[in-house]
Amino acid sequence: MRFIEDVPKAEYQYFTRNHEKSHFLQSYEWGEFCKKAKGQIPHYVGMHNDKEELVASALLLEKKTPLGYSYVYCPRGFLIDYTNHAYIKVFTNYLKEYMQKNKIIYIKFDPDIKYQDIDSEGQKVEGGENNYELYNYLLSLGYKHGGFYKLYEGNQPRYTFRINLKRNWEEVENAFSKTFMKSIRRSSQYDLKVDNEIDVDTFYNLLQENSSKDEFDPRSKEFYQIFAEEMVKDNNMKFFNIKIRPKELLEKIELKIHEQEQLLKESSKKQEDIKNQIARLNKEKEEFLKIDKDELTICSLICTYTANRAWSLYIGSNELANFTFAVSYCYYVAIKDAFEKDLDFFDLFGVVGDPHTTYKNLARIYDFKRKFGDEYIEFIGEFDLVNKKFLYKILPFLLKIYRKLRG
Repeated sequence: MRFIEDVPKAEYQYFTRNHEKSHFLQSYEWGEFCKKAKGQIPHYVGMHNDKEELVASALLLEKKTPLGYSYVYCPRGFLIDYTNHAYIKVFTNYLKEYMQKNKIIYIKFDPDIKYQDIDSEGQKVEGGENNYELYNYLLSLGYKHGGFYKLYEGNQPRYTFRINLKRNWEEVENAFSKTFMKSIRRSSQYDLKVDNEIDVDTFYNLLQENSSKDEFDPRSKEFYQIFAEEMVKDNNMKFFNIKIRPKELLEKIELKIHEQEQLLKESSKKQEDIKNQIARLNKEKEEFLKIDKDELTICSLICTYTANRAWSLYIGSNELANFTFAVSYCYYVAIKDAFEKDLDFFDLFGVVGDPHTTYKNLARIYDFKRKFGDEYIEFIGEFDLVNKKFLYKILPFLLKIYRKLRG
């Protein structure tokens, strides 16, 4: 085995995009994005076997400290065969040497590995699959576990929903909830249009509209601009924009109202139903009369990819998107697009492990994403490989003081 401190770009990209555990957070492009948007220093390391084949890789995002030391985060890494303990041990020993050589306090990583099977309440499924052996093996190598947090306390969510795309489309749809499929059917009446234009300005405006509702602060527009510029390389990213054409819809609504009014005059049956239908159409008419545009984007979803996997990452939407069920339709289109590309799964990228939490709006986000059905996943969590124990212990306190002094 041989440690590679700087894996050539082409070799790194091929390995990380096609690995069984491939993840966009381990991509070369994500490293370049983090350098420009977050000020982190990316290092693309790996390990060759005796045949000079890459058998492990890791994107190490380095953050400098005023102490002359640095600390490193390896998001959803390493990419390695986690069933091969020998590989893990050798790679860990190489990383220990690498940390010592480069004055690194610790390396944190949170692999894309399931911890255990859970039910819809986030509770352990008795007799289900688990990776307790791997968890204990990592501890035996000296890794420190960050705990089994339930919300978003770590660098990445420890829970997610994943949609298995390795079956026919009918089976995928059957896994969706009835309420979700009903919203898809209802969205069809608004003639929603879809395009894949990279439009950061519109996306950001929509993101600001729904951020207060979901109780989170969006990043700067520059953050998303850099993301789009870097992740679009090598087909790592795609926008899904949902648009409406208000004037065309108004014409159709006027026609429907006229038809219902005629029915009301001609029929003595179902009078109440017809009146309710007219009332609903008039409400829609009021909504679309507020818009003085021929076409308007009401929802924008950004997805990211490896060669075999897909994730929904950021979404922006307004009230009109909720009114027309455009948010559900946007996800539906993105999932079907991933299915048609023959990808392994579509990951909804993050939910809580406590479906009944009262913290912010996290329970509502869980309720929305569970409508897609399929597997509720609990990841194994964060591990720290520590090189400088004393600095590791006092670093959070020192960084808090440093950031306070910087203002």
